[in-house]
Amino acid sequence: MFGLPGGAIMPVYDPLMDDEHVRHILVRHEQGAGHAAEGYAAASGKVGVAIATSGPGATNLVTAIADAYMDSVPLVCITGQVFSTLMGTDAFQEADIVGITMPITKHSFLVKTADEIPGAIAAAFEIASTGRPGPVLVDITKDAQQAEAPFVWPPKVDLPGYRPVTKAHGKQIQAAAHLLATAKKPVLYVGGGTIRANASAELKVLAEATGAPVVTTLMARGAFPDSHEQHLGMPGMHGTVPAVLALQESDLIVSLGARFDDRVTGKAALFAPHAQVVHVDIDPAEISKIRTADVPIVGDLKEVLVDLDAAFRAADAENPHDYSEWWTYLNGLREEFPLGYTPTTDGLLSPQHVIQRIGELTGPEGVYASGVGQHQMWAAQFIKYERPNAWLNSGGAGTMGYAVPAAMGAKVAQPERAVWAIDGDGCFQMTNQELATCVINDIPIKVAIINNSSLGMVRQWQTLFFDGRHSNTDLNTGHGTRRIPDFVKLAEAYGCLAIRVEKEDEIDAAIQLALDTNDRPVVIDFVVSADAMVWPMVPQGVSNSYVQYARDHSPAFNEQED
Repeated sequence: MFGLPGGAIMPVYDPLMDDEHVRHILVRHEQGAGHAAEGYAAASGKVGVAIATSGPGATNLVTAIADAYMDSVPLVCITGQVFSTLMGTDAFQEADIVGITMPITKHSFLVKTADEIPGAIAAAFEIASTGRPGPVLVDITKDAQQAEAPFVWPPKVDLPGYRPVTKAHGKQIQAAAHLLATAKKPVLYVGGGTIRANASAELKVLAEATGAPVVTTLMARGAFPDSHEQHLGMPGMHGTVPAVLALQESDLIVSLGARFDDRVTGKAALFAPHAQVVHVDIDPAEISKIRTADVPIVGDLKEVLVDLDAAFRAADAENPHDYSEWWTYLNGLREEFPLGYTPTTDGLLSPQHVIQRIGELTGPEGVYASGVGQHQMWAAQFIKYERPNAWLNSGGAGTMGYAVPAAMGAKVAQPERAVWAIDGDGCFQMTNQELATCVINDIPIKVAIINNSSLGMVRQWQTLFFDGRHSNTDLNTGHGTRRIPDFVKLAEAYGCLAIRVEKEDEIDAAIQLALDTNDRPVVIDFVVSADAMVWPMVPQGVSNSYVQYARDHSPAFNEQED
């Protein structure tokens, strides 16, 4: 568990001194504890645990709880609360954390007596890890922590009304298989739920049986191997042209653990206008929320994929499918619009090249945790993901400061793997204090700061949509003699190996040194161009048909792709 003690949680912390089974890692900020628990969960598939005191300790967890809720990360957060007799009196460090977190948790428990504690903890783990995974809060008053009660484990977990559906309806499976066997232009639209369901192997079996193209969302990178010939890349605002147009021009979308997020659909009313939709999700609330499903399937994706594969093979035996024309078109798009970037002209590093080399030198067995912004999109685009749980990022909430503590948690969960935090200079300054946690606890993560001396994604939007008026996006971190802060000196002060890279011929050596250093964290300050932009880009609020229009009518579009 990751946490930080305070007055209202001290009775829980005291016995941890004598415990030999629970590893507690003392963080420098409760938000870091929450993101570290997220990283631990996302890299391992287990439930992550964060612990904090009442009031500001608990509210500092809120951002990580919201992040976990948006991205379906199994998390149990344990917080201390003031004495039950003082609740509602505005007591010192009192906050209604149950009320605060109600919209961003699967469930929140308020525990006021000692005998309730075992049942609440057991129920929290059950709720967090079953159905659609997510965060659960257990708030325990100080008098409950101090009291005594007979201890029984495991307690009987009674959760009236909580019965996640895992087995899909057979007729819906048959209907989906029929559509897949008769479609001419299908796409398997793979979301992060595939990774949470541990269903990547089953996905590969179905994909190869059908021969249909596969797209993996930002949250699903690695759910299907990038190297696979059926993979078209990432769809959405910064997706590949083949992936975006495959969805937009399809006649059947088989959505697997995806939620039709606005960053994928663009203007939802104009998304994939000719496509029928099979929507598979463990959470019935997601079905037809954005796009009406022609065939809704509620169930555990791992089980659904096995059933759908069998049903498809049976349907296909009677009426063999033919996607040849569809693949001719899609392969033409792949040839015409390969993913690429324009080299910089200001003498500074190309951030895409830096990130690509990190991926190439580290390889598919590494773990890559990203902050939020341009570097996040480049890491999603230019690192090749071959396995699930290798790519960790804040997708739904878009939380700056996620990378360093998430990488820390991932390294604790997967100590044998090289773990990178790919961060921006803005994101890094929000949670870099957790480097102290890493040094003290022997957690040797690698941190790549993609330092463009600005809030890069905001600056890109200002360049494109606000006439280049860069209002309050210059961070003064990377260019010239003015570096506030100097990331190398900062990292050294924390006890890390620190490197600055400003020339292209220094990139590989710095990355290799980081990979070879495992006795402490490594921080590399890559000074990159502020003018580099994330392409392709579908502007917010327009149809994905914009990509098709731009391809056909705009020479600049083709130049950007080149």
